[in-house]
Amino acid sequence: MTKIRIILADDHSVLRTGLKLLLNNEPDMQVIGEASDGEQVLRLLEQEQAHVLLLDLSMPNMGGLECIREIKSRAVAIKILVLTMYENDDYLVEVMQTGAMGYVEKNALDTELFQAVRAVAKGQRYLSPQKAQALLNSLLSETRQFQAGDPYTALTFREREVLKFMARGYSLSQVAQLLCISVKTVDTHKTRMMEKLGFSKKSELVDYALQHGLLAAKHAPE
Repeated sequence: MTKIRIILADDHSVLRTGLKLLLNNEPDMQVIGEASDGEQVLRLLEQEQAHVLLLDLSMPNMGGLECIREIKSRAVAIKILVLTMYENDDYLVEVMQTGAMGYVEKNALDTELFQAVRAVAKGQRYLSPQKAQALLNSLLSETRQFQAGDPYTALTFREREVLKFMARGYSLSQVAQLLCISVKTVDTHKTRMMEKLGFSKKSELVDYALQHGLLAAKHAPE
């Protein structure tokens, strides 16, 4: 039997250990490498031939989305299954559009994780029925907003995150720390986001965020 060769990428070593035990206990799966950030993932992919990358979204140095983009730009032949703690469905669209084959929450049952790994390894996309419905609803909603001419739909998920934090008063360095990316990367997202929205001042961001209900869960900067 040819086993599914898997690379685990998560910055929590305890979680990686647990997942490794679970996956290696399956007769058709084998974890051949582990990484704690996106940069380690890229180095591993140069050394190992794996079928599936089980990838966390929130990691230091290089997060999951940035890692997926880099993998796709290098045309690495590996199927990507995102494993995330986020229940916010906004992540779904960005993750799937960026190039992942599937999306599983960390609180999913073992059987769902195994099902997702096997499906992705075969080149099939995997979403739970609930997430598939959420993705469809999100795409339909964005289509309606786009037809109404709302530039918000042109923002990437990361740009939307930066918008929310900046509108709440966070500095670039604080945003960088919260998103586990560099200040330079945050500044790039900020510049592109401001251009897409046609803004030149931070005060315009606050007004825009209020109009779109983006400050409903407001937090004070740390």
